[in-house]
Amino acid sequence: MLQNQHAQAAELHTNAAYAHAAAGCEHSTGDHLSTQDLARTAYERSQEAAHLSKAIAKESLEPVKV
Repeated sequence: MLQNQHAQAAELHTNAAYAHAAAGCEHSTGDHLSTQDLARTAYERSQEAAHLSKAIAKESLEPVKV
């Protein structure tokens, strides 16, 4: 299950990076409304990825119960 969480966090980070890049491209065309939407999406994906990464780190630091 931990591997699935890592894959999900990586996908969210990648998704955020693409949204940031797309926002940059839209900004250069002068379409500021689309840029705001893309930037908001990038921020949300970054936040989701950060929360999931923190949860994974916390989970992996807990001692294993035998």
